[in-house]
Amino acid sequence: MARIQECILYRGFQNGEILQKMSGLMNTFEDGLGDREKQEETFFFCIHGLVEMAGTYGFSGNLWHNYLTFLLVNHENVFSTASEIRGRVEGSINQFAMNDFGIFKELYDFDLSVLDQFFHTSCCRGIRDYQNFDGSGKMFNSRIRDRICSLSKTLAAAKTTEEFMEDMLKFYKDFGVGKLGLHKAFRIAHDGNGKVVIEPITRIAHVQLEDLVGYEIPKKKLIKNTEAFVRGRKANNCLLFGDAGTGKSSSIKGILNRYYDQGLRIIEVYKHQFQDLNEVIAQIKNRNYRFIIYMDDLSFEDFEIEYKYLKAVIEGGLEKKPDNILIYATSNRRQLVRMRTGDKMELMDKDDLHSSDTVQEKLSLAYRFGVRIYFGAPEKKEFQNIVRVLAKRSGITMPDEELMLEANRWELSHGGLTGRTAQQFIDYLLGTAGQ
Repeated sequence: MARIQECILYRGFQNGEILQKMSGLMNTFEDGLGDREKQEETFFFCIHGLVEMAGTYGFSGNLWHNYLTFLLVNHENVFSTASEIRGRVEGSINQFAMNDFGIFKELYDFDLSVLDQFFHTSCCRGIRDYQNFDGSGKMFNSRIRDRICSLSKTLAAAKTTEEFMEDMLKFYKDFGVGKLGLHKAFRIAHDGNGKVVIEPITRIAHVQLEDLVGYEIPKKKLIKNTEAFVRGRKANNCLLFGDAGTGKSSSIKGILNRYYDQGLRIIEVYKHQFQDLNEVIAQIKNRNYRFIIYMDDLSFEDFEIEYKYLKAVIEGGLEKKPDNILIYATSNRRQLVRMRTGDKMELMDKDDLHSSDTVQEKLSLAYRFGVRIYFGAPEKKEFQNIVRVLAKRSGITMPDEELMLEANRWELSHGGLTGRTAQQFIDYLLGTAGQ
């Protein structure tokens, strides 16, 4: 008997229509009240929904179990959010969770073949061992897809409700719950009502810090600050500044990939979205993850006033910035706000009686980043070393003298001595190989 109406914590699923209809079919069948013609539309609606879900998320195997697992790992309630990252919690909440997991275990254990017999189809046999046509999905990357499919098999194999609950607790502890648990990076969007929504980024570059050749001292500073943050110690907002194409953004991506499993998440924000920052912070401040609000290529012209709002958000408003949030930014400008010669010389004009105050106003934003890390363009020998390392990683066997000659020609017309130029040169060689 499907008793989903008796669930206490796991209710109101966002994608729960199939659950409701399938549970109704199960109950109707077990009660012996089934009228095949009246129930056929509901049955085929459910099968259609499960197959569409497989195409959207890239699922394979037992689609019914995958669907149930998808619901459980995405449902944010008082039990799942308390268990994310830190694992089991004490208290009466565990009794309610045990009740709900017992109900879900019955759904996993239900023999779908009886529905095939009742409706004279082979549909359930197909969804119990579904082979996806390309193994991909539009909404999940392979890491998330495989994680859900693996948990699905584990939960289906659980012998008892206690074992089922332990499996869910382990998942919540290792990966978290909902979109914040399953995804690494996010952007800000608005729903149809204009409400601020934190939206997952489903395709991100799998960059590792080791992929960035050189820059060992800047990377160590970034690692030190981030490790303190993810371990719950005091850490500073961080500004990565310097020449274009030197790996500032790649370093942030590498930090995310290294510390994701320790609860680190990144939310990308652009200048025009600063007005949404307070709402974003309100949504994430009580979660058990560590959030970096990331601003790429940040800079302001002197007529732009958004930086004044950002200053208040970083440090200076009445409400204390939550301990689980830091701000990381990259910029080609050391001071972020454009400085003019008149500012530096403190030249006075009719519109500015206290020009030194103007200088301090423009400098104050950068000063609110406690850690400032410089990424400079490499010298010639450093650039050539980057090219050699990247060529070796890519399996390019060109003689060194020829490789350096071609690299030097490339950089003269493609942006100068930077890591980005070196990578573009290697991509060029790979793209033209064999021509």
